[in-house]
Amino acid sequence: MKKILVFIILWLTSFQIEAQFVKKKSISANIGYGLSTPYYGGIDVIDSGLYLQGEFVLVIATWLDLRPYSGLILTKSNGKDINQNPTPYKATSRAFLIGGKARIKAPIPWIAPFAEIGIGSSIGNFETLSELSNITKSGIIYHIPFSLGLELGRDHNFEVGLTYYFQPTIEQYAGAFAIGLSIPLK
Repeated sequence: MKKILVFIILWLTSFQIEAQFVKKKSISANIGYGLSTPYYGGIDVIDSGLYLQGEFVLVIATWLDLRPYSGLILTKSNGKDINQNPTPYKATSRAFLIGGKARIKAPIPWIAPFAEIGIGSSIGNFETLSELSNITKSGIIYHIPFSLGLELGRDHNFEVGLTYYFQPTIEQYAGAFAIGLSIPLK
């Protein structure tokens, strides 16, 4: 785990070097409806909350971006399943997110579908309680971010998408339906 964290920190700091392969830079801010659910059992359990994320966007090509990010996911249980029946099961996350991801997109004018994948760390408090899991953890865990969405607008400055963080250590998915805005840097 420590090796992964050291790798992420070194990888993120390496972007301070001005590289000729970076075509454009921008800052992206995302906000959304946060969700979390257990991997195993309790499939009717979806806890909700808030999702915020900021990204430093490095455009390598019209079809490829590198995106170091930091964010926040706050989900809590209301004690009910998706059918509004009482349940003891839950999957909660209160965590700071940090990492890096790569975005591959179709360079289509006005609307560009994209997919992202990367690696990062979640730092906070987590609880997964389902028929097959009973995990309570505080601290640093690794996650694998994955997103699908659309970049919209003439300059692709707006986005809408689904973003999820697979958290194997706590047997939980956390993520959001999010919207975002990119601001170009000079």
